[in-house]
Formats: sequence, structure tokens, C-alpha cells
Amino acid sequence: MVNEDPNQQEQNGTPAQDPALRVDHSASGHQSVSTHPSVSMHPSVSAHPSVSIHPAVSARPSSSAHPSMLAQSGGLARPSSSCPEDLSVIKVSKRRWVVVLLFSCYSMCNAFQWIQYGSINNIFMHFYGVSAFAIDWLSMCYMLTYIPLLLPVAWLLEKFGLRTIALTGSALNCLGAWVKLGSLKPHLFLVTVLGQIICSVAQVFILGMPSRIASVWFGANEVSTACSIAVFGNQLGIAIGFLVPPVLVPNIEDQDKLAYHISIMFYIIGGVATLLFILVIIVFKEKPKHPPSRAQSLSYALASPDASYLSSIVRLFRNLNFVLLVITYGLNAGAFYALSTLLNRMVILHYPGEEVNAGRIGLTIVIAGMLGAVISGIWLDRSKTYKETTLVVYIMTVVGMVVYTLTLNLGHLWVVFITAGTMGFFMTGYLPLGFEFAVELTYPESEGMSSGLLNVSAQVFGIIFTISQGQIIDNYGTMPGNIFLCVFLTLGAVLTAFIRADLRRQKANKETPENSTSLLSQSAEQRPLLGS
Repeated sequence: MVNEDPNQQEQNGTPAQDPALRVDHSASGHQSVSTHPSVSMHPSVSAHPSVSIHPAVSARPSSSAHPSMLAQSGGLARPSSSCPEDLSVIKVSKRRWVVVLLFSCYSMCNAFQWIQYGSINNIFMHFYGVSAFAIDWLSMCYMLTYIPLLLPVAWLLEKFGLRTIALTGSALNCLGAWVKLGSLKPHLFLVTVLGQIICSVAQVFILGMPSRIASVWFGANEVSTACSIAVFGNQLGIAIGFLVPPVLVPNIEDQDKLAYHISIMFYIIGGVATLLFILVIIVFKEKPKHPPSRAQSLSYALASPDASYLSSIVRLFRNLNFVLLVITYGLNAGAFYALSTLLNRMVILHYPGEEVNAGRIGLTIVIAGMLGAVISGIWLDRSKTYKETTLVVYIMTVVGMVVYTLTLNLGHLWVVFITAGTMGFFMTGYLPLGFEFAVELTYPESEGMSSGLLNVSAQVFGIIFTISQGQIIDNYGTMPGNIFLCVFLTLGAVLTAFIRADLRRQKANKETPENSTSLLSQSAEQRPLLGS
């Protein structure tokens, strides 16, 4: 059994060779995938039971594998021009940290724009003369837009790659920020709605990227940490969105002064978004020269330009473990979205005039969650205990939510800070866990598709929970509203216990050359069974 070791990736400047996957340039001019010459491609050869089969790869079952087996049309796909130059070389790129940090920054900028209205809900209600529900929709439009646009954007990610998606997302984020500057009059609420909708479309090009960037750019012992860093940016943006707006935009009656303070916030975010867009143009690259892990190398080899996009979705929904994760992730993330959107309203009901502290409580929730995300990412890279870690974090999320619910109305803000921070450590710390667990359960399917479906679930539950909890709070108070979320989080924890830890990517990283060849053979045979 050959294990990928981080030291294997780069020793004395010499990249490691992967014997399982070599690209052979035969006399015909075609690239082909070399396989172990002693392994037959007969249907009787079984694949490693832990490895997912990609239906887009086919071969003639009656033919034997040749050391320089040529790819056939409709057969084992030749690595395309978008693939790394040499699949046999396993090596991480020094640029990978720049890429993930830049992504984290423009994701942060977009997340700030999501929550900047909700964190000072009452102030924007006064300025535009609209209801609390109208301001809530400025946050919920992010959730609503994501649902119909996921599949088109996931298709664009597969068709055009990471760089195109990064450019589009950062450009739309920049455009939306500048459109909002045209809404600095009380009668121009629809202009700020338009700017927020543009930013919500940008979010579709951002949310599904963390696990894809981690897989494409990072080695097997770094992917969970990288995914956590990518998600970290989004959480940091929400944290800043809780902290900065109450400071920049005070609760004053004078409309002209209020418009001035709002313009300062809008100009700052517009400038930051523009700078990040320019950096994406200059710095962000499609993929490294060499695959960073054996699993990624195998993923490139199995990729086919003729693969059916619809069949990939069908396969994902036939994966019961993944379906359960989609539901449980949606329940957790949806509860977080609802809490973030309604936090200002809940705190002010019990602590009138404490807009700044309401923002600080939100900041505490997210900062604690960012710490939880980083710790869980490092832990996963070392332990690979995806199921156990996810379940423990989910159970502690339920406990944290119950304690927060019982202490919100005690009249002591310092208690709320502590209980909210504890809840946030687990609730938002869970988000990168879900992304990475999904990639493990669905390998070698597209990371963009698996994480995208998780986010769709989060948006759907986020809309349902935000509207429902908002109505419960308005009619019955904050405690019944929070108990409502506790019930669904408990359901999520129970369902998580039924997810089986089928860690396909980890097993692919440990494949021997013989097993990798067997995987390619079995992939071919499964095509007519699973459908295209």
C-alpha cells in the first residue's frame, strides 16, 4: 500500500512520481494512461470497494490493458489541455497559499455585504421607511438567488474552471458594491435592493469554491486546513459585518447625516471590492502545473469532456450518505443564517439601545466559529475522523443553542456573550467540516457540485428558518423562536449519526498502482449500469 506522505510531494526539489498514473505519448500522437501491464481489464477484475466509480470512463471489457493503452472516444478520456502537464508528478505549488488567501479575502468582502443591513436592521428601517421584513429580505435574497443559479454556475465551473468563476464572482461583488452608492436617499430603497441582488449573484460564484480550491491546489494532508481557511474568509466577513456597521452608522434621526454615514460604509466596501477584483485578475491562476495529490491525479485521469452533467447529479442523489449530509448541513447552516439575520432584533428586544453590543455578540459568534473551523480543519488533516468529528461538533451545537436560548433573556449581556460564543464555536465551526465530509463521500465527483448542493440546502432552510423564526419572535417572543431552531438542530444531530464514513478520497490517496488500474477498469464497466 502506497501512502501519500507530505514529504513525498517535494524532496530536494524533485517532485514525486505516481506509478499509478502516467501519461504516455505514443507514436500515434495521443496521450494515454499507462496501467500496470500485468493487470487484465477483463470484467472479472474487481475495483477497490471504497472507490467511487465515474461513469464517464469506459473501455472495451474484452481487451487487455497495455502499458500504453490509448484512450478511445467515449473511453478513458485523454487529459485535456486544462489538466496539469504531467499526471505522474505529485507536487504542491508554492502559489497555493496566495490563491486560497485571495479567495478568502473576496469571499470576506461578499459576506460583509450580506449582513451589513441585518446588523443594523432598525437603522435601515428608519432611513428607508420600510418594514423589518423588507430589511430581512436584503439578507434572504442571498439565499433565494443561490437556489436557481447553483446548477448553471456549477456547470460553468466544470466547463471554464476556477479562474473564470473567480473573476466573475469578484467582478459582480465589486459591481454590486458600487451600485449601492446610488441608494443614499430614502426613496431609493429599490436601488439598494438591486445592488444587493447583484452581490447575491456574486455569492453563487463564491460559496461552492472552498473544497474545489483545496482539492485542486493542496496536498492530501492539507486539504481540510485549506478548506477551513477558504471558509474562514466568509466567516470573517460576517464578523466584520456585525462589528463595523454599528460603529460607522450611528442611530441618529437626521436623515442627511445618516446618509453621510451610510455613504462612508458603502465607499469603503466599494474600494476594497475593487482592489480585490484587480488582485484576482493579476494573481489567481486556474490550477498548478502538477496535481498536488494522488486523488487529484486520478481525478484528472478519470475526467471526460463527454461526461454527462445530469448523470453526476443523479449519482450524488443516489448516494444515501451524501443525501443525509445535505439535509443535516442545511439544518445547521440554515439555523446559523436565521440567527445572523435576526440577531439584532432579538438582542434589542431584551436590551434596548444596544445596537453596538448586538453587533459585538454577532462578532463573538463568528470569531469563535472561525477558531472552531481552523481547529477542526487541522484535526481532520491529522486524524481523518470525519464522521466522528462531525457528529461531536453537531451535538455540541445543539447543546450550545439550548444554553444560548435559556440565557438570552436573563438581563446580563456578558452571559449572552459567553453562551453565544460557545454556540458559535461549534455551529459555524461545523461549516467547513460539512464541505470536506461531502468531498470524501462523493469522490471523484465534482467538488463544486457536492458543495453547491450543500449550499442549496443551507439557503432553502435559511429562508424557511428566517421567515418562520421571525414570525414566531414577533408573535410569541425570542425563546419560542430559538426553541424552534433547537428542535431542528436536534433532528440534524440524529440524522448525522446515520451517515456512514465512506471516505473515498482518503482510500484513493492510498491506492496501489494495481488497485488504481482496477479502478479504471471497473469504472469502464459501470458506465452502462449507471447511465450517462
